[in-house]
Amino acid sequence: MKRNALISWIGLADLRAARGELRDGIGPIANAALARKFDEIHLLSDHPSSDTKAFVKWLSQQTGIDAEIWPVSLSGPTRFSEIYEAAVSVLRSLESESVVRNRTFHVSPGTPAMAAVWVLLAKTSFPAELIESSAEEGVRTISLPFEIAVDYIPRRDIEGDDEILRLTQGLPPEAPEFSVIIHRCQAMKTVIAQARRVAIENVPLLIQGESGTGKELFARAIHASSPRSRGPFIEVNCGAIPTELVESELFGHKKGAFTGATENKVGYLESANSGTLFLDEIGELPLTAQVKLLRALQERQVTRVGETKPKEVDFRVIAATNRILLDEVTEDRFREDLFHRLAVGVLNLPPLRERPNDLNLLIDHFLDRINADRKSAAGWQHKNLSPGARNLLNQHPWPGNIRELANTLCRAAIWSGGNTIGVDQIRQALFPVKRTLPGYDAILNRSLGNDLDIQEILAAVARHYLARAYEEAEGNKSAACKLVGLPNYQTFTNWMKKYGVKS
Repeated sequence: MKRNALISWIGLADLRAARGELRDGIGPIANAALARKFDEIHLLSDHPSSDTKAFVKWLSQQTGIDAEIWPVSLSGPTRFSEIYEAAVSVLRSLESESVVRNRTFHVSPGTPAMAAVWVLLAKTSFPAELIESSAEEGVRTISLPFEIAVDYIPRRDIEGDDEILRLTQGLPPEAPEFSVIIHRCQAMKTVIAQARRVAIENVPLLIQGESGTGKELFARAIHASSPRSRGPFIEVNCGAIPTELVESELFGHKKGAFTGATENKVGYLESANSGTLFLDEIGELPLTAQVKLLRALQERQVTRVGETKPKEVDFRVIAATNRILLDEVTEDRFREDLFHRLAVGVLNLPPLRERPNDLNLLIDHFLDRINADRKSAAGWQHKNLSPGARNLLNQHPWPGNIRELANTLCRAAIWSGGNTIGVDQIRQALFPVKRTLPGYDAILNRSLGNDLDIQEILAAVARHYLARAYEEAEGNKSAACKLVGLPNYQTFTNWMKKYGVKS
């Protein structure tokens, strides 16, 4: 069941109302909370903590609802980019919870810049009802008879470039091979900087990421900018080889070694000599083949099936997987010794849903490619996206990542008869997605009753992620709060105290 959520900044009029200084009303937030039915209220505040707490206490007395405070630190109440980032951070935190909400943004409290941000978000990435209130007219819904394209929203990376500068120090000029990786978000900048550094090292590499995040693209760029770039790049899809042929395909075989072996065969490992061997979906490799692969990597030799004399090989291995290999090791589906042999260098590619700043770049890139590929086709009309269609793409979680985005745009272009791809064509082209959390069944599908304690379930989830973020950020709460989507370090500290996570 959906909960109705009022989300707003706390304005000066609201604070004055709590102090009894308003002669003509109770302020915009209390006015809205009394006029409409809301199950929860979330308030962003850049006011002093004492003023904010006093207002929330007063609001609870007026409405019977205990509002949740989201403290925000702004360098100025009209700093558009800071206001935007704070609002998005809060909305993402709410969206990550297992609660489905009907959002209502209140545009009256706060500055005009704050109101403008609510309008942009409601019409683009975070659909919501917009309301305003006044003592004269009460509370009313705002209706905007136009669309706003999400790509017009200015975005700024929160993190600095210190880590990227550190990673790229001492490297040759930027490798052109990485220019094909379309990005501008900080997460991808960091991964590319890591990739450039590991490319010049002759060490095994493990690339981890969900399906469709670009693991092969990274592998090819790393090979092309490595000292082995003049050697072959041999790509092997480990999941596509029949189990009975894995050893033959990887290591080769001698004529007559088994039924059907009518001639000598050079295996993939031999073919990669002096170059790079890319083992895609390494997690699909059978355990028996893992043993032989480990030996080949350790001894730098391969023995063809049916032969006893090994051959010397010299290649660099890059492995990729959409699985969590450490989990596979725990479940005895992947050898621990092979994992550590491969994971000398490790790249973790972020999923598309964690790259919001890159989404519109990728949309434009794929749309340009679709138009270029089909411009000579009979009856083809150059395609553009309507603002509403672009916004719908920005609201999708993209479980299939970049591959899914490219295919979705291709389908939508086919469904569109004119030169504009609209909301209906995008809606038809998108696959439905069931939004689930890791451990969905264990968290959300427990039997009711039987001593079920919902507060303990929520607390356990919060403790898990807070502790992980604090450890990964090495005790830096400002960095840790960004890892879990909280607006600032003070909120992170409050959550740690609330859930008993030790610092």
